[in-house]
Amino acid sequence: MTDNTKFPPENNLPAGYVPAKVWTSENANGGAFASINRPISGPTHEKELPVGKHPLQLYSLGTPNGVKVTIMLEELLAAGHKDAEYDAWLIKIGDGDQFGSGFVVINPNSKIPALADHAPKGGGEPLRVFESGSILVYLAEKFGAFLPTNLRTRTETMNWLFWQMGSAPFLGGGFGHFFAYAPMKIQYAIDRYAMEVKRQMDVLNRHLADNEYMAGSDYTIADMAIWPWYGRLALNQSYEDAGTFLSTHEYEHVQRWTKQVGDRPAVKRGSMVNKTSGNPATQLHERHDAADFDTKTQDKTGKA
Repeated sequence: MTDNTKFPPENNLPAGYVPAKVWTSENANGGAFASINRPISGPTHEKELPVGKHPLQLYSLGTPNGVKVTIMLEELLAAGHKDAEYDAWLIKIGDGDQFGSGFVVINPNSKIPALADHAPKGGGEPLRVFESGSILVYLAEKFGAFLPTNLRTRTETMNWLFWQMGSAPFLGGGFGHFFAYAPMKIQYAIDRYAMEVKRQMDVLNRHLADNEYMAGSDYTIADMAIWPWYGRLALNQSYEDAGTFLSTHEYEHVQRWTKQVGDRPAVKRGSMVNKTSGNPATQLHERHDAADFDTKTQDKTGKA
């Protein structure tokens, strides 16, 4: 029960708000994503997922979590792993595609990205892989790439991969939500999460002062996981000028690493896949062949 002497209702936001004894979704307001937020899981409609010509079928959107996986796939192809060819299908989360029955079968949590491997090692039925970190590890182990076998370097890679998985919700769901998407500006919330994100940037900056990449001298899935979140922030390409607000230009070692990773051709290609905003020339809504980067970007097709 709320202590109204410790938390006077007139000081709450909105003024007079007192939490109910039992929460219900009736008056919940999720801001920009209110239309797709709900307190239960499971499908809302029947919809089968399309399946393309390649064994690897990705269902995603060009958010930081989605970009992790398309960068990995493009890096695998660039490294000569021809069996890493893939179809990337667009999941429009604003339209609720993630609640279609076919998508829920692959990811019961209804979040992108989700991967189906139609040619898993050992054969058998297609194998579902969900959660971006799990997908990165799965692909790294499947192809024997970007996850070192040396105990110490592998462990350091996993350390930073799991750091990202645990830290990014504070950046995205915390700072990003209250800074850019919430229906009102709440100073306490913005200040709370800005403090944490700056601490995270400092963690990265101190580490990268002594390391070329996250796991040392090796470029790994840890870099692929962290770059779409913190690299974009460092470049002031996320959340309505959030980089300026957080003074991300001051993190010189993060800036160096961000540019170094971002200049990789596979990173540039992976950042285009399933992208639906920004420069039309950098948007490849769906990717089914390497030639699509030259012939099917949004500036050439004009398709919504």
